Amino acid sequence: MSRPTIHDVAKRAGVSKSLVSLVLQESPYVSDERRAAVLQAVEDLDYRPNAMARGLVQQRSHVLGVMLSNLHNPFFADVVTGIEAEALERGYRAFFNTGIRVPEREAIALDTLLQLQADGLILAGTLLDMKTINKAGRAVPIVLISRATRSKYVDSVAGNERLGAAIAVDHLVSLGHTRIAHIDGGRGAGAKRRRKGFEAAMAAHDFEPVVTGGSYTEEGGAEGVRQLLATDQHPTAIFASNDLAALGCLQALADAGKSVPDDISLMGYDNAWLAGLQHISLTTVDQPRQELGATAVELLMERLEGGRKESRHIVLEPSLVVRATTAPPAKGL
Repeated sequence: MSRPTIHDVAKRAGVSKSLVSLVLQESPYVSDERRAAVLQAVEDLDYRPNAMARGLVQQRSHVLGVMLSNLHNPFFADVVTGIEAEALERGYRAFFNTGIRVPEREAIALDTLLQLQADGLILAGTLLDMKTINKAGRAVPIVLISRATRSKYVDSVAGNERLGAAIAVDHLVSLGHTRIAHIDGGRGAGAKRRRKGFEAAMAAHDFEPVVTGGSYTEEGGAEGVRQLLATDQHPTAIFASNDLAALGCLQALADAGKSVPDDISLMGYDNAWLAGLQHISLTTVDQPRQELGATAVELLMERLEGGRKESRHIVLEPSLVVRATTAPPAKGL
């Protein structure tokens, strides 16, 4: 059975194709009687407008392209929720793809979104170099999520990661910890700022910062723990680069016979949904994840609907969420 066309709708409703187009565009210049007839025909035939053809006529697809750094990271699930809700509210649809944390794959994903002629792009946690991003930003509005920039070609919305890291350190110090280690997030978006924030906060407390290599992955967290436990003096608290890395820390600490928080306290970053699960109950730094997504869409709308030309860079504030994985250090440590 062939897919119904606008011609079929017009014939069913007893009107012209141009009038059907006016109804589908929600034009106010159509009588209630004819509008009802067209909408009834659309429902009877289960007609779906050709979005690509409509976009050619309107020079607007009403589609937003979204590239996510890592679908495995639950942080992005909450960001997606914010993007989708705000996009639908604005009458847009979101199309998602991923570069699986590989710059070369991200470049392909970006090119795909550009070829689809999305009205605007959101790059969440991207590892792409700014030269590539700025070049694309000259052709289509782009917003970066969780990657701070001062680019005049693209917009950005990110959390204040230096402050978030300081919040983590301050919480652990308030519990009595002095030997605090940070497992770095590698090339992950915001990882450098979290590390710098950790180092600055430790220096402010006159404590020696300990940083070991890692990544925004479970394996990155686990490898960081293995490196820390291989040293002569173990930390009494670990600040992982994100919640996913903290999960890897939990497993590696358990494998080494270490109890959390009795032997070592543990903190994450993001407050992804898994951090609040009862059997994990991870103390972490909360990023307003859905707000990040919604704000990115709002920035695109300011350009697409409002005509804004100059770039905007928004920073959202983090907060502390205390759960079961942090406690005062054991006596004698």
